[in-house]
Amino acid sequence: MAHYDVIIIGSGAGGATLAYALADTGKSILILERGAILPVEADNWSSKAVFIDRKYRTREQWIDKDGKPFIPNTHYWAGGNTSFYGAALMRMKKRDFEEVTHAGGVSPAWPVSYADMAPWYQQAEQLWEVHGTRGVDPNDQPDDPPFPYPAIAHDPGVVELAAHFSAIGWHPSPLPLGIRRNDAAPATEPCIRCRTCGGYPCRVLGKVDARSAVLNKAVAYPNVTLATGRKVLRIETDATGKTATAVITTGLTGEDRITGDLIVTAAGAANSAAIWLQSASPQHPAGLANGSDQVGRNYMFHATSAVIALAADHFQSDFPKTLCVNDFYFGEPDGSYPYPMGQIQMLEYMSGATIEGQVSDWLPPSIVPDFIANAVAGRMVSFLAMSEDLPSADNRVTVGADGQIHLSYTFGDLSAHNRLVQKLRAGINGFVTAHHVLMGHHFSVDSLLPLYGTAHQCGTLRFGSDPATSVLDPWCKAHEVDNLYAVDSSFFVSSSAVNPTLTIVANALRVADHLKDRLRG
Repeated sequence: MAHYDVIIIGSGAGGATLAYALADTGKSILILERGAILPVEADNWSSKAVFIDRKYRTREQWIDKDGKPFIPNTHYWAGGNTSFYGAALMRMKKRDFEEVTHAGGVSPAWPVSYADMAPWYQQAEQLWEVHGTRGVDPNDQPDDPPFPYPAIAHDPGVVELAAHFSAIGWHPSPLPLGIRRNDAAPATEPCIRCRTCGGYPCRVLGKVDARSAVLNKAVAYPNVTLATGRKVLRIETDATGKTATAVITTGLTGEDRITGDLIVTAAGAANSAAIWLQSASPQHPAGLANGSDQVGRNYMFHATSAVIALAADHFQSDFPKTLCVNDFYFGEPDGSYPYPMGQIQMLEYMSGATIEGQVSDWLPPSIVPDFIANAVAGRMVSFLAMSEDLPSADNRVTVGADGQIHLSYTFGDLSAHNRLVQKLRAGINGFVTAHHVLMGHHFSVDSLLPLYGTAHQCGTLRFGSDPATSVLDPWCKAHEVDNLYAVDSSFFVSSSAVNPTLTIVANALRVADHLKDRLRG
């Protein structure tokens, strides 16, 4: 039976970053990944393979609150969902860490402040090669250091759009992106500003994902082992229930029992919660470390709406996702509406096959002629309106007797989100000829745009100082188990209204620093 100093379950943004940060300790580290190594192949950049055939998406089914099975928008590969994300890497705002009143309730304060996280954000931006420009976003902190790399240049169509937004009094800012691109010397970096970035795995590793940023570097150390094709079933503890002792996995060779001194889950908010719930025992009858009854609860994912606009002529942009607007993040700038609304950002280029894939649940792709879909795609200007999802104990992950994940989720108050969508629609009037709103919350969670839906999941193992209301302590250690941690998005207390990846990475670096002290001891 194998034994490791550290066992990390999951190889995405949190798990792979933690492994890399701990690799130089010399301690034996095992990364357990249920998926395989993602192949580098032509289909990586095939819209048909990715969006219509859904070649890389899991076939696993979850159950929604009405008992209906659905396939979550999740990818099980080494590197996790980051191989398919849109590369947006944003810090949460300073006020996001504080208690904020929303139209639909209260966003709770985190047990750490922005000042606590700031040095880890800086390290995360360096490690994940973030491009951006500080001080244009009206919610930037004035004392934050510059980004390690300059903002990605806008395509001509996006330049015109930014000028339009500026003319109506908005403050469009460069979207912070993790891509390997030097616009001044394109041949020196792998990114070619292609149309197949967000939603696709990058064939040339021009997108900074967990594979290329940290996982490949971590496994280069002789003390770090990556085991693929190993799904974790449960975590065992000693007789007291206060120390996690082993991880039970299953794969092609059957079940294995692997022991470890420190055990960390980083399988994603839903799957980490499921593992903890499946680890019920006489010492933890409601699930591992679940004396608070909070394991699996407070599942959040952003309220999102895609606003699809049609320009009068061809929109000149193959790489449009370089711009965002945060003027309305915490409400109307003039104070007339005091509640947070969220963020507007450009979406990735959508090909005809991307469009067909989006409507395939109710309109078979064969019915949409390619020339029509491609003609529409050439004129599309696509935006994402994204608002904070407030935590609710009733939005939760549970596990059936057969181990199947059940996700019970109901959207809360959407008035602020709807107001943001209307602001966007009004703002693009005069720039485009027509627009249509594809409201995310009108769909079940498996039918949103490919980068969103369950891809922005968070909560389920919230951290805090009070064991009665939280699962993890401020260092992301279970209150009830002395050597059990979580470093994926499950620790989030609130969702904010920005993409979660950079916060996951920054927190993993923060926890790694804490664990280094513990491992030295």
